Amino acid sequence: MTALALDAEDPVLDAAHRRMRARAREVAPALREAALAIDADPARMDDHLDNPAFRLFRAMSIPERFQDERYRAEVKGLPRDFLAQMICSMELARGDAGAMFAGPAPALAGVVVRTLGDERQQAAFYERVADGATWAFCAITEPQAGSDATRMQTALTPADPADRSGDWLLSGAKKYVGNGSRGGVGVVFAQTGNSPLSVRAALLELPAPGAHGEALDMIGLRGARISEMTFHEVPIARDRLLGAHLPATRRGMWGAVTAFYGARVQISATAVGLAAAVYDYVRAERRTPAPAAERRVLETAALRIAAAARLVHRTALLVEADQGRGDASALCKLEAVRLVGDVTRRLPALLGRGALLDHPLLEKWVRDAAALELMEGTSDIQRLRLAQDFARSGAVPAGSDPVPAGGDGVPVVGDGVPAGEGG
Repeated sequence: MTALALDAEDPVLDAAHRRMRARAREVAPALREAALAIDADPARMDDHLDNPAFRLFRAMSIPERFQDERYRAEVKGLPRDFLAQMICSMELARGDAGAMFAGPAPALAGVVVRTLGDERQQAAFYERVADGATWAFCAITEPQAGSDATRMQTALTPADPADRSGDWLLSGAKKYVGNGSRGGVGVVFAQTGNSPLSVRAALLELPAPGAHGEALDMIGLRGARISEMTFHEVPIARDRLLGAHLPATRRGMWGAVTAFYGARVQISATAVGLAAAVYDYVRAERRTPAPAAERRVLETAALRIAAAARLVHRTALLVEADQGRGDASALCKLEAVRLVGDVTRRLPALLGRGALLDHPLLEKWVRDAAALELMEGTSDIQRLRLAQDFARSGAVPAGSDPVPAGGDGVPVVGDGVPAGEGG
């Protein structure tokens, strides 16, 4: 791929993280080779399961203690921290973001299980996804309530009404669930009572009686198989309720919100990688020397991509050091999504009229970039989160509106979590 400022050395990256970048860059072309086929038929994945990029992405997501020799060999000599995972995501997305999300991997469910699950629950989850043919899902958002915990309708009720310490039955509906139509194991958030602290996460293996998932008709990131799921009295064993070993305040939505903070950084890394892919492609496909004005467009894009990559690196370090840094992850996603939107709107025009018709990958990437705006909270949600944090810091006088006139009047629910967060 064509070199650009993204390839310049960032002082944050030591030799080990540069090896991680090189390894991910080595396998990323395999995603681009499969990109259009996956986009055309995302349900047909059997031909792609041995993709080397899928293996690396999965190996980086499975904790070392749950890895077999195959996965240990895949990441031998590579760092496994959050920064390394974001570098991996950025470089694989530079191959193709939609294809990257299409592969079987722990995904957001893995973050929730690591945060809320005990050792046995984590082992059960990772043994399933380690087979390389099992997708994971994380079901939080609901058709009518978004991810507003105070309005969540999906419920866990005791299988025996006289015994709340026994097994449970799961009933309700979820929407916008990645891999919900084909997932083999995942996490479902549901209410066990009437208070915000009664939200719990259940580990669910599929197929299961009463559970059904159906893929939505998507335009962008079609490989992610965004789905809707329904549950009717699905049996949940007592030992599959996550967080029993944790304080009540850290059993439910705390785990979801913590997972969102990390997921936003991954979406940011994906957005930067996708922007770099568009830049690479346009640079490579230009047939004539660019006039000065077009060179400035390319140079500006390269500098912005490099700056956004450094922002992702630093945000990954902040979030790993303090899982409560939702402000950092919100700012990172806001900037990265703005970047990829600008790049996918402006750079294809440098290839002339009809560029999106002549270059199917560019057309696909425009669709994929639009989908990233909607994942893990829209830009309006990120702006509201940042405004709230600014107000809490004391920089805004008490009683004044932290959102400027003409700003984003998005409703806030619960303890300040915006409605639709994570949807």
